[in-house]
Amino acid sequence: MSRPIARVLALLELLQAGGTRTVTELADRLDVDERTVRRYVDHLLDLDVPVESVRGRYGGYRLAAGYRMPPLMLSDDEALAVLLGLVAGRRAGLLTSTGSASETAAAKIRRVLPERLGRRLDAVLGSLAFTATPGETTAPETAVLLTIADAVRRHWPISIRYTAADGRHTERTLHPYGLVAHSGRWYVTGADPAIDEDRTFRLDRITAARTLPGSFEPPAEFDPAARVLTGLATAPYRHEVTLRIQGTTEQIRTRLPASIAIVTELSSDSDWSRVELRAERLDWLPPVLASLDLPFVIERPNELRDLVTALADRLRHSARRNPPRTRQTGAHGDGEHS
Repeated sequence: MSRPIARVLALLELLQAGGTRTVTELADRLDVDERTVRRYVDHLLDLDVPVESVRGRYGGYRLAAGYRMPPLMLSDDEALAVLLGLVAGRRAGLLTSTGSASETAAAKIRRVLPERLGRRLDAVLGSLAFTATPGETTAPETAVLLTIADAVRRHWPISIRYTAADGRHTERTLHPYGLVAHSGRWYVTGADPAIDEDRTFRLDRITAARTLPGSFEPPAEFDPAARVLTGLATAPYRHEVTLRIQGTTEQIRTRLPASIAIVTELSSDSDWSRVELRAERLDWLPPVLASLDLPFVIERPNELRDLVTALADRLRHSARRNPPRTRQTGAHGDGEHS
């Protein structure tokens, strides 16, 4: 029968608070009987935790003077999950009234980690940018993430094995500039020296990563998050859409974020902005344009005009429909008047 580890640890936490705790008090706090408390104490003794038994009227159990918990033991995956959770919660505003709690908790965890792991996790946190609240999560391999983060911080080139969306496997060399977490996915962006172009790769599609000899100099004032969002907005999808919308960038971004569209305010007419985006399908776009509630002009493609017109016709038809007439019931409940 497996030991109730959670309650054994809860017992240890109660004893660490200091003083002598009676068996009755511990049983009440743990919601078990006194015999079970004694069994939990035996479990702690088996783990070399020095629990002392105090006899007498006010006796019970206490920890030996000077005892300290051993260093926190976390695997690479566990430590990364804890620290990223704290950082993501702070970035997303998920804080208590004492907003510094997440920072102090992260600092405590960081202090008890082995130096090797601590340096690697510092590289992740130092090179990571968040662009939005998470969506459906797609997690990368921890070893891949740690290796790339270390290379970002030290400006080392890396070799990656990558699986494209169509299933093709390639091995590439990359000068990684930064890591970005966006809508539940991780990306690395940097330069591909073989083709002398900037590239962005999803980390969950990287099966292996290793550092290469040498170093590189990243461009000054490079913004990894902006690069990833621009790359997503200009991905080679089936349709290229160009619009003019009478509104500011801030107004348009409420429905068309940076990962979907590029917005350029027109200097010749400050009331209008040019919006460019690419999409595999167009059927989602007419409702989005309607929800903006801003005047717009479709420059291309013509298929979008037809979809917007069809939506307008459906809305017009629905607006003119009368509600169905309620059937009157008679005194006998048969639906007919007497």
